[in-house]
Amino acid sequence: MKICYVFLVVQLLTSSVFAQMPGYKNNWAVAPAKVPSDVSVDGPLMGNGDVTMSVGFKEGDLSFYIGKNDFWRLRSKADGLSGPRIVGILGLKIDGFREAGFTAEQLLSNGITTSLLKKSAEKLAVKSWISATRNLIFIELKAIDKAVKVSVELTTPENSMAKLKTGKSGDVDWLIRSFVDSVDIPTSAVIALKVLNTEQRLLVVTPGKPLTIALAIESNFKHKNPAAEGLNQLKKINGDSVVKIAQQHDDWWKGYWGKSSIIVQDTVLMKAYYQGLYTMAACSRDPKFPPGIFGWTTTDSPGWNGDYHLNYNFQAPFYGLFSANRIQQARPHDAALLDFMPRGEWYAKNVTHTRGILYPVGIGPMGIEVTRDFEKYNNGQDFEKGGLFFGQRSNAIYGLLNMAQGWRTTYDKAYGKQIYPYALAVVSFWEDYLKYEGGRYVIYGDAIHEGSGKDKNPILSIGLIRNAFDLMIDLSSTLNKDIVRQGKWKDILNKLSDFPVQTRNGQKVFRYTEEGVDWWDGNGLGIQQIYPANAITLDSKSELLTISRNTIGEMKRWHDSNTSNSFFMAAIRVGYDPVVVMKELHNYALNTYPNGFMRNNPHGIENSCTVENALNEMLCMSVGNVIRLFNIPKGQDASFKNIRTWGAFLVSARLDHGLVSELKIISEQGRPCTIVNPWQGKKVLLIRNGKKGETLSGNKITFKTTINEMVAMQLLEP
Repeated sequence: MKICYVFLVVQLLTSSVFAQMPGYKNNWAVAPAKVPSDVSVDGPLMGNGDVTMSVGFKEGDLSFYIGKNDFWRLRSKADGLSGPRIVGILGLKIDGFREAGFTAEQLLSNGITTSLLKKSAEKLAVKSWISATRNLIFIELKAIDKAVKVSVELTTPENSMAKLKTGKSGDVDWLIRSFVDSVDIPTSAVIALKVLNTEQRLLVVTPGKPLTIALAIESNFKHKNPAAEGLNQLKKINGDSVVKIAQQHDDWWKGYWGKSSIIVQDTVLMKAYYQGLYTMAACSRDPKFPPGIFGWTTTDSPGWNGDYHLNYNFQAPFYGLFSANRIQQARPHDAALLDFMPRGEWYAKNVTHTRGILYPVGIGPMGIEVTRDFEKYNNGQDFEKGGLFFGQRSNAIYGLLNMAQGWRTTYDKAYGKQIYPYALAVVSFWEDYLKYEGGRYVIYGDAIHEGSGKDKNPILSIGLIRNAFDLMIDLSSTLNKDIVRQGKWKDILNKLSDFPVQTRNGQKVFRYTEEGVDWWDGNGLGIQQIYPANAITLDSKSELLTISRNTIGEMKRWHDSNTSNSFFMAAIRVGYDPVVVMKELHNYALNTYPNGFMRNNPHGIENSCTVENALNEMLCMSVGNVIRLFNIPKGQDASFKNIRTWGAFLVSARLDHGLVSELKIISEQGRPCTIVNPWQGKKVLLIRNGKKGETLSGNKITFKTTINEMVAMQLLEP
């Protein structure tokens, strides 16, 4: 089914570049080659954290692939028929442009994208954007020099599982796509379309006469009657309202870029930093429906069922959002994990015969399990009681990493109460699953890699356990819950098995497991106990730090298809040479498509914030509640504003010619603050809310704070 119009178009929406955001752009010199795709795409990406859109061009057809984070076929079955689905495709068929050239430019400041199609003297400029504040899309077209005929088609992929309805109400055409048969939870979404400034459907328009297409996208999870909502939205749209919506759009992005900022001398890294934050703003804001593995869905057959892949892929895009102070984009991470708890409890009871929760490798939103009954893996090792585990016991505890970061960087008690049941279920599982023998707690039968076998003491799980139990004690103490259980949790932390080690090329390095897999050339799981598990810091024993740096040097997984997003961070966390880190990060940032996705990597958004996270960590590390500033190559200047740290502090500082200045700390929760003295051997004066406070000295400085207090730190000259 399709809805068709033919018209000529001419007007572009103008936009400003915000003062808070450098004027970085994405540029395409040729048409995207991977739009549509069952995996990640290489075209322009737009979105408001709920509605998403990507652009493709082929043989004169300019296509906009429209998705929505809450539009899935929701069935707990690995039959290839479940997962996120595309809502619809807006196609512009330009008469005579079959051999036309394609270029595009996208402003990272607000996502507005201009595609330019050119054939001889004929040019068509198409400016597109998704409102940041409403589920509305605007496509403005401009014919340059000569009139251009354009037909519009609103279509959906052929899919026997989908129900499709189309209709017309006044000057608004609509399309409803639904998945309601043989599903666990019905889903439905509508696209409504209106052409402004005309009620005709067959036009030849000369240059200078504007035409704008407006679309509204709604779903049954946001409105009881999404079709009525979409129609009502569009009926109110006219030229004046578009201007107002555009201003609201710009205002939202201005606020977003004002959350935090950095400046480093490497412009390649600067652009990659803001690129990552743009990408996550565009695909993550819906608190109940986080983005799937690719972020943007452009077909009805996404790879891996488009799932939330729980042994790092799902968690990785969110790693850097806390330090960047983008809490609104980070929060959606939790919903799917919390919703899956009932099934996780069932698996723990029936597979491992424990309390707590046990999660399979891939889930969806609202408790859906898109890897259930995966016949391809119907064997006793990978597939247990209908769940696809690949022998891993660490998926649920891996899900606690971003929750832990969310807690430690905000100390928001309401948030702590929200995640507490999940954290408690995780530690309850490990209380039962760990075996106590020979004076230590041991992990048996836990594959470090998918299908690696019944490994003993996988190094990643040891790190994850340390993170989880440390978090649980903190939550319990702060919220005054389950205090009597803390003795057991502390005992596990004190007696948990050490990280396994081995010798390679004459150096002590980590071993992936105590018994089982010793090394893996395919990715960097052997360093994830450092990051994201937070189990090794610069305050760890010197021998452990030496082994950590040796392992980083032996692995060299800087450009890894899976775990670069943790490898850079692990290197920074243990004090690896910042010159090497910055050089490799620069090279990494060059290996992307114009939209920032990694070249030849199908995984989509998981590396979006690799550069952002690494730079924030080099400028302001706070793991273990110790703030450390400017671990960057000597001779480089840098500055940052409002990096969020452990302890719920917002930190700003400047480094000029090796001297730290303008150091300010905002304490949101009034917790004690510890910082490595940025002026080693010198005394430091505290300025509290603009008034002189105490003078402190030492290699590490600790001081009390009050809620919402602003503490400036100044070098006290002798």
